[in-house]
Amino acid sequence: MREQLLDVLRLLDTTPAPRGAERTAAHRLRKWCADRWPHIEWQVLEHGPAGGSLAAAHGAGPLLYSHLDTSLDEDGVGIRLVTGNAAPVSRLGVAGDAVSGFGLGVGRGPAAAALVAFAEAGSGRLLLAGSGTHRRASGITGLEAYADAYPLPRSAIVAKCSPPTLLWHEPGSFYLTVRVTGRSGIAMLPESATPAGGVLASAGVVLDELARWRTDYLAADPRVGQTGRACGIGALGGGWPDKPDLLPAQLQIDMYVVAGDPVEPKALAVELADRLRARCAHSALRNCTVEVEAEAGATAAATPADAPVVTAARAAWLDEFGAQPPPITGWTGSTDGVVLRARGVDTVRLGPQMKPAADDPRCDELSLAQLAAYARIYRRLLGELPA
Repeated sequence: MREQLLDVLRLLDTTPAPRGAERTAAHRLRKWCADRWPHIEWQVLEHGPAGGSLAAAHGAGPLLYSHLDTSLDEDGVGIRLVTGNAAPVSRLGVAGDAVSGFGLGVGRGPAAAALVAFAEAGSGRLLLAGSGTHRRASGITGLEAYADAYPLPRSAIVAKCSPPTLLWHEPGSFYLTVRVTGRSGIAMLPESATPAGGVLASAGVVLDELARWRTDYLAADPRVGQTGRACGIGALGGGWPDKPDLLPAQLQIDMYVVAGDPVEPKALAVELADRLRARCAHSALRNCTVEVEAEAGATAAATPADAPVVTAARAAWLDEFGAQPPPITGWTGSTDGVVLRARGVDTVRLGPQMKPAADDPRCDELSLAQLAAYARIYRRLLGELPA
């Protein structure tokens, strides 16, 4: 299994699959799989302008799901903006049990384990979906296209990097956009802007209040089931980098919010806007307008702890690792498991643990032995669970 995993990982490492543009990678992977496992019918499901997913079925059984796309494009703008490094990323490396490379954690490592497990299982279905990572205003995803084309089974296994336990409850997530708008001006005449010096010069006021709000939001976490809350500022912008002598009128801050408990995004946006207006009223931003917009995402969802897929996954975990999966609370990772549950599919998530690669923190490191262990669990579940 180790060699099969490495073969898949080497192929994926040489095939870029940025979100929403996985079609070429999906067709290449389909051909490779068809040559290696010709008894299986491999298909590419296309979605959107350039999206693509790899799908296959052995007949009846659960769905084994992972995703084909990487969170960042190794040659794109995103990796430079997020990591601050535009140098070429390291290629796949193997040193003993450790394998390192770009996009291994999200999500080539688990995808390779899922692919090998499915090929060996002889039952069940596989979907390596395009457009599986979080992205705003992204259009149809590979999972949605698959669900529109095929009836979904009663249970699913999500193969993604995870904490060292079994997850059957995942939080929801959504986006908040904060906009503080004054009046534009010019740097040579700072008083021409509102506030004087420009709205960006007072960004610290807004950021400080957002930090206070975040602290309160997290402190109110009721810790429902296995899940928790999280919140982070992912983007801050304003102005024109090519023309910094112009003072912009607007500051924009984009936030990602996670909630394991029922939270209404629009109500939260209203609460945050009121709080920011009160803070800005006592600062240089007093004459600016403050708006907070909520963009809905997925809603938290849980599979019953005694559902057949959870019971079977517990038993497989015990046999593989020699102990029950440890209890967990406060988990804040949201995946397409919430989408599957919203469509009535009992779902569990489990997978290897990743860490940054030592020689290039933009890359991930995984244990091949761990990947093989999770592949064995996936293979067993595909054979044991009914359709």
